[in-house]
Amino acid sequence: MFDSIIQKDKELSVFLNNLGSEQWDSFWLGITNQFYWAPLFLFILILVVKTFGWKRGGVMILAMILLVTISDQLTVFIKDNTFRLRPNNDPEIMNSLRTSLREFTNPQSHSFMSGHATTSTFFSLFTIFLLRERYKQIYFILIFPLFFAYSRLYLGVHFPSDVFVGILTGILLANIYYFFFKKLDKKLFL
Repeated sequence: MFDSIIQKDKELSVFLNNLGSEQWDSFWLGITNQFYWAPLFLFILILVVKTFGWKRGGVMILAMILLVTISDQLTVFIKDNTFRLRPNNDPEIMNSLRTSLREFTNPQSHSFMSGHATTSTFFSLFTIFLLRERYKQIYFILIFPLFFAYSRLYLGVHFPSDVFVGILTGILLANIYYFFFKKLDKKLFL
C-alpha cells in the first residue's frame, strides 16, 4: 500500500509539473525565491511594531526569527534522515519533468518534507494569531504559503506529499509555538 501511495505521489508530481509553461516559469521562479517576499515580511514587521510598540513588538519579532530558525532546522533534520530524492533527482520520473526549469532549479538536498511549505505556513499562522484581533484582513497572508508551497510543485523540486506534510507540520508548529508564546507574552507584558 505504501508503495502505491509513493507511486501516485510521483504521478501527481509529474502531472502538476507538466501543467506549467515557459511563459509562467519566471513568475514561479520569483514566487519560490524568499527575497521577493521581503516587502511582505517588512510590512508584517512594521505592522507588529505599530500594533504592539517597540518593546513588545520587538519580542514578537525575535519570536518570529526564532520560529524561522526552528522550522528550518527541523526540516533540514527530517530531510537528512528520510533521504527521499527530490522529483528533479528521482531517476524514475526526472526525465518526465519539464526540462526548461532544470537549468534554474536543481537542488541536490533531500525532498521530504518541504521547508518552504513548513516555514511559510508556520510563519503566516503565527502572524495571524498575533494580529487577528486587530486586523481582520490579516487572513489574506495565507496567500503567501499557498503560492510559496505550490511553486515547489510547479518547479518539480518537491512531491505533493512533501508539501502537504510541510503544511500540516507548519499548522501544528504554529499552534504549539503560539501556545507557549502567549505564556511568555503574559509574563513579560501583562
